[in-house]
Amino acid sequence: MNAKKLVLGIQHVLAMFGATVLVPFLTGLNPSLALLAAGIGTLIFHFVSKKIVPVFLGSSFAFIGALTLVLKQDGIGAVKGGVICAGFVYVFMSIIIKVFGVEKVKSFFPPIITGPIIMVIGLRMSPVALSMSGYSNGKFEIRSLIIALSVLITMIVVSILGKSFFKLVPILISVIVGYLVSMSFGIIDFSPIHAANWIGFSEAFSDLSTMPVFKLSSIIAIAPIAFVVFIEHIGDITTNGAVVGKDFFKNPGIHRTMLGDGLATIAAGLLGGPANTTYGENTGVLAVTKVYDPSILRIAACYSIFLSIMGKFGAVLQTVPQPVMGGVSIILFGMIASIGVRTLIDANLDFGHSRNLILSSLILVLGISIDNIVVWNTVSVSGLAVSAFFGVILNKLLPADI
Repeated sequence: MNAKKLVLGIQHVLAMFGATVLVPFLTGLNPSLALLAAGIGTLIFHFVSKKIVPVFLGSSFAFIGALTLVLKQDGIGAVKGGVICAGFVYVFMSIIIKVFGVEKVKSFFPPIITGPIIMVIGLRMSPVALSMSGYSNGKFEIRSLIIALSVLITMIVVSILGKSFFKLVPILISVIVGYLVSMSFGIIDFSPIHAANWIGFSEAFSDLSTMPVFKLSSIIAIAPIAFVVFIEHIGDITTNGAVVGKDFFKNPGIHRTMLGDGLATIAAGLLGGPANTTYGENTGVLAVTKVYDPSILRIAACYSIFLSIMGKFGAVLQTVPQPVMGGVSIILFGMIASIGVRTLIDANLDFGHSRNLILSSLILVLGISIDNIVVWNTVSVSGLAVSAFFGVILNKLLPADI
């Protein structure tokens, strides 16, 4: 193993780092376990996909709303159970793809369905971003607002003016700036860092040791999201193959990459991390460096595992103030919604057709306006799941020519 590969592996860790730890920050899960799950999940993915696909797996943003709700209501055990079941949905989809072919499965999730659903994911979380930034009852808390704005402005400047690799890590840079601004206000409690061991999971141990709880309401809240996210997986593998110049749909096959994603998510659920997904940030690194060696991604996975077991490092992550993540989230949740818009634009859909208007309108209104619907005792269904269900059904029932 040469030094060049070790350095290139660090780049991939930096590219995925900000987004991967942001998900546990927003949901209340432990960042150290998210890094551990990302590293182990990536190694599992490479083993299943014949070690030829240069992909890194990180925390999936699509599950943020559901994970936040379940963790608050039912605890880490129920989150584990829901994420494990989401992983089995991926495994199920891999079997379906193998049996029926990817095109048949994709017919249930065309852009007119996936675009609005992705928009709903971002828009449903947008009030949370402002709340974290200090907004409440029509007013901003000035100190929190200043911190959030410092993060927001840094992200914009780095994204627009940054060169080469720096443009890939605007989240990481902006979090560092926000942390420094928070320090100047004296709002950071450093006691967890002093109390943490240099090596060990520290606060993560209780979450790691908690057994999964398979509660029906939690499973319904989390697992169905995987039916939507698998389209993202297909898109990421397509993009990755285009950058590398290989057809990964044929070798190792999209059913294998989907299976790898599923097994990685099951592992994440057992550990107490968020559901995994393929990361476009790391594909961006491939495009910049022109180095497509999959072993470099496995080196990055080992780095991620190493960082996760550094107790002091995990404690530092725990001390990042909420307004810092609020500033990041303002852009991030908006970007998720914008990706949904881009999905519709790239598909060149004609909204002069009533069919497209009906489907998108139904998904947007149901997905955004419905919080949760109680269907039986403690079993509830999120607005996202409701909108996705009706969207998929109506897409098959409505005539194509209306």
